[in-house]
Amino acid sequence: MQTEKKDIRALTKEQLRDFFVAQGDKAFRGNQVYEWLWNKGAHSFTDMTNVSKATRKLLEDNFVINHIRVDQMQKSSDGTVKNAVRLHDGLVVESVLIPTKTRTTACVSSQVGCSLDCNFCATARLKRMRNLNPDEIYDQVVAIDNESRLYHDRPLSNIVFMGMGEPLMNYNNVVKAIDMITSPEGLGMSPKRITVSTSGVPKMIKKLADDEVRFKLAVSLHSGIDEVRSRIMPFSEKFPLKDLKESLEYWYSKTKSRVTYEYVVWKDINDRKEDIDALVKFCKYVPCKVNLIEYNPIDDGEFQQADTQAIDNYIKALERNDIVVKVRRSRGKDIDAACGQLANKNEGTVS
Repeated sequence: MQTEKKDIRALTKEQLRDFFVAQGDKAFRGNQVYEWLWNKGAHSFTDMTNVSKATRKLLEDNFVINHIRVDQMQKSSDGTVKNAVRLHDGLVVESVLIPTKTRTTACVSSQVGCSLDCNFCATARLKRMRNLNPDEIYDQVVAIDNESRLYHDRPLSNIVFMGMGEPLMNYNNVVKAIDMITSPEGLGMSPKRITVSTSGVPKMIKKLADDEVRFKLAVSLHSGIDEVRSRIMPFSEKFPLKDLKESLEYWYSKTKSRVTYEYVVWKDINDRKEDIDALVKFCKYVPCKVNLIEYNPIDDGEFQQADTQAIDNYIKALERNDIVVKVRRSRGKDIDAACGQLANKNEGTVS
């Protein structure tokens, strides 16, 4: 019975070195192969041109490279690019390149589907099928970096974990992927240019702090009132705001890194004065900034973009209390690439 080959990128550099020593070869061969796998982004063993044919045959006999494939790429009128990314087992996730005048940002996925049940998000309507492996997360970034260089003539500058899935429900793989993205042996990106966005899992936020991560933290807040937040994000009943507050205070005490609150204002849901007052109060617990995000409808009428006056009321109240606030206009809406719209609607193949 044939044994299934192991994905070679699941091995550490030390394990690769040990493999070659066990085969009677030199340990440094593991370094060569490791560089091809990560820094040079080899899709197959035949790409490894400075490795002998015999060594490539040895690798073929023992391992596979489960590389992602961009099945479909859609371009928005505003320059945004959405990738339908097919994984080695046929499942599909989506990732997005978001360009502005000063930067290009990769919005990457961490799960196939999502573990949570936010009512306003299309991804949450997909059941979580599995977590992404570190190499699958890494590959999304490499693909978007290539697109940034091709279409915008500059390397990728930022990464946000705001695609499909809840990153902190795939904690170990997300952290391993970021370690490789920031490693000189990988992409060498600064961790300060990476933001992990969570819907708010207090225990895992504390773990981030204990692990002394150097990337930034964003929280999808959407309300400073438990009852309202539970309507928007039903899972949050298990994680009340007092627990979230405590975990963020712990995060700041350990990291001294301010938190970003992602906040969508919906008509007749969180657009009242008491909603504004609750947000201002929550913002005073730890140093933070607020991103007010334009809502992107999915398909029904429960959640509607609040009117301009409601947004202005939020801005005035936050600024009056010396809280940094920015309004984020969504990009890529015409190709369902905007925040909350990723749902694998397109699974065709680019010709």
